[in-house]
Amino acid sequence: MNALPIGEDDRDAAVRRLQEAYADGRVSHEEMDEGLHRALTATTHDELESALAALPVENATSTIAAVSGRIRRRGAWRVPRTLKVESALGRVRLDLSRAVIDHPVIDIELWLGTGGAEIKVPRDAIVDVEGLRTEWKAPLHKVRRRSRPGGPRIRISGAMGLGRLTIRHARR
Repeated sequence: MNALPIGEDDRDAAVRRLQEAYADGRVSHEEMDEGLHRALTATTHDELESALAALPVENATSTIAAVSGRIRRRGAWRVPRTLKVESALGRVRLDLSRAVIDHPVIDIELWLGTGGAEIKVPRDAIVDVEGLRTEWKAPLHKVRRRSRPGGPRIRISGAMGLGRLTIRHARR
C-alpha cells in the first residue's frame, strides 16, 4: 500500500498519460473522463494508481546498447518503466533530474563490461542498488538526509565489470 501524499508533478504526469492514451485511441472518451476525474481528486499514490489502472499495459521497456563509446541521456527525455543499458566498453551517463518520469518505480538494468556509469537522479528519488553486482568497485551513493516523500523509486540491477557506478542527487 502506498498511502503517501502525491505532489502536483505526480498528478500532472497521470493526467498526461491519460490524455496520451486517449489521443492514441487506447481508451474511450468516457474512460479518459473518469480517469481524469479520479486523478484530479486523488490525494495518495494508491488513489492515483487506481485512476490509471484502466490504461492498457504499455511495452515500457527500452534498451540502449553500444559496443564502445559513450552512452548519454540528458534533458527532458521520457524514462521508460524499465531501461536496459548495455555497453562492452565505454562510459554511461544518465541524467534523470529533468527527465519525464511517468512511473512511481523505475528499473534500470546496467550490463557493463569496462567503463563506469554515472546516474543523476531527481532530488527526492529513492535509490536501491541491491540488485547490482560489481566486480571491481562498490557503487558510490550518498543518501540525501532531507528528501520529500513521494519521489520516484529507482531500482538499479545488473552487473558491472571494471568501472564504478556513481549516483548523484540533483540539487534543484
